[in-house]
Amino acid sequence: MSFIIYDLVFLAVFTLAVFVFLHSRKKNLKREGLMYLYRTQVGIKLIDWFGKKHARWLRPLQPVVITSGYLLMVGIVYFLVKLSYYYISSPYIAKALKVPVIFPLIPYLPEIFKIDFLPPFYFTYWIIIIAIIAIPHEFAHGIFAKLNKVRIKSTGFGFLGPFLAAFVEQDDKQMNKASKYSQLSVLAAGTFANVLMTILFGVFLWGFFAGTFVPAGVNFSGYTTSVLNISDVTTINGIPINDFNLDSDMPENTTFVNFTSYNNKTYFTNPEVIETVYTEKTDIILGYDDSPAFNAKLGSPISKFDGQSVTSYDELRSIILAHKPGDKVVIETIQKEGIKDYEVTLAERDGKAFLGVGISQLNNKGVLAWLYNGLAKIKNPYVYYESKWGEFGMFINNLLWWIVIISFSVALTNMLPLGPFDGGRFFMITIWGITGNREWGETAFKWATWLLLALVAAMMVKWVLIFF
Repeated sequence: MSFIIYDLVFLAVFTLAVFVFLHSRKKNLKREGLMYLYRTQVGIKLIDWFGKKHARWLRPLQPVVITSGYLLMVGIVYFLVKLSYYYISSPYIAKALKVPVIFPLIPYLPEIFKIDFLPPFYFTYWIIIIAIIAIPHEFAHGIFAKLNKVRIKSTGFGFLGPFLAAFVEQDDKQMNKASKYSQLSVLAAGTFANVLMTILFGVFLWGFFAGTFVPAGVNFSGYTTSVLNISDVTTINGIPINDFNLDSDMPENTTFVNFTSYNNKTYFTNPEVIETVYTEKTDIILGYDDSPAFNAKLGSPISKFDGQSVTSYDELRSIILAHKPGDKVVIETIQKEGIKDYEVTLAERDGKAFLGVGISQLNNKGVLAWLYNGLAKIKNPYVYYESKWGEFGMFINNLLWWIVIISFSVALTNMLPLGPFDGGRFFMITIWGITGNREWGETAFKWATWLLLALVAAMMVKWVLIFF
């Protein structure tokens, strides 16, 4: 039986259990705004104990906590500004990402939006990840509040429809009377805890993957492509380029369009590229080569080539070059549905056998490339791995992957200088401290909020225009 069945049963049982629990304790359930809050005293003694017992090393840690808050804030603002620029200006990014930029993290999100590049996101994952993210985040707020003599009034859970959240409620009057330094420490503590969880589970993920996964095939990132000058293109879909009309000659509901060059070579591209060429008057065009891999719509990953197992891209390339142009070969690939075979005839390029698959190389400069190359030593993105533990191993690996990604995403998002997030007050206090004027801090916070919301709104408009 598919795990999804068990997961849906767990979802139904969990929902019923929460309903019964809240109904039996509805006196503790109060509505505040759009949310229902269930307040308890659970964990307050633990927070008090931990804050007192470990004050000796928690106090020197506060500058690190505050610095991490600033780094996360700069990082998320830079990322949001850059993302919005490319998201709005590019005709492809919104289509590739599919999911709106503002959308709650819900179970089965990849399946709802048909996002193939993400692993499954079960309800079981969702519950586990909420606990791993919310509990350390909120308890860190509480511990650093206690450290700075801010009383904790209650702990509990918030409910916005089916969505859960945890909270630690401090005494706002004591919080407002605390020094700016103390407030910054308390506000940044939650995201600092999420960063620590990211690192911890990142190590777990690395160890689990290294110990339980083995190479089983080769991934390729796409078919080989060529970049041509528009002046070299002679026809589009068999129509001379000078006679081609974008409105009347572009076929409907087509995935690829072919075009030819002055030397009678054929290339393929999608209609969006042709539309961009005509609307933006570009001088170049990118097209897929007329290759055996493209014509067969060869899938990735490749596990065997003409009966020989392959576990690296270099190995695949060597096996291809050992053949001759015109050789007919059977290529075995691993698909979600199972093993699928393709029979292709190798073409010729520069006198050698040619299949037409390729990988995208990252520029070897900069921090991103350094991080990418470091991760590639652990898990080569062009190698397909299978777990020695079967489906259970993949289940655990995907869970750890989601924990790492979501923990860091929550740390970043919570430091946005917006009202609902920790970063909102963090930013306001920072400007207040720099200028010595609370009113200036509040004004800067309002401007930052509106500017960032405007960027998000613009991306949402772009998403709506693309998909509706």
